[in-house]
Amino acid sequence: MNWNLDSSHTTVAFAVKHMGIFTVRGQFKKVAGSIVASEQGVPSKIEVTIDAASIETGEAQRDAHLRSPDFLDAEQYPELRFVSTQIEALGGNQYRIHGDLTIRNITKSVVLEAELSAPVKDPWGLTRTGATATGVLNRKDWGLTWNQVLELGALLVGEEVRFTIEVQAVAAQPPVAA
Repeated sequence: MNWNLDSSHTTVAFAVKHMGIFTVRGQFKKVAGSIVASEQGVPSKIEVTIDAASIETGEAQRDAHLRSPDFLDAEQYPELRFVSTQIEALGGNQYRIHGDLTIRNITKSVVLEAELSAPVKDPWGLTRTGATATGVLNRKDWGLTWNQVLELGALLVGEEVRFTIEVQAVAAQPPVAA
């Protein structure tokens, strides 16, 4: 069964320490993707594309800096991309998703812990499902190394990035015969 992400109901959120004392949170506003799953709902392939320029933290100057060559370089590298390489069933509705994440043309492996929701029919007759996935990465692994060391040794921008992905997907509709 094929599923398409409902971009208006999908969020890729992240959290990074600022000066070692405060957590800055943000999200990417434009996300697209697809999921292949068995008829029983077990996922076997996930592909997601994120618009790098859609990053938002609620502070325009910081957002511009994150889009700049110091970080995502959204003009030169307009997309972040995730492609699953293995999906492990952990029991119940829990999964471990291994995949390749590409940022700034650098591809590294990441692991997500995910929880899937049972499918439902929406008021318009479409079948929908949802999932929440979490993970942690070190931004330096993707060449995102800009930083400043503060007077007492703390980093201005933390290296560890925690992220939470909330997904709603819609079952792909078969093509209508002409």
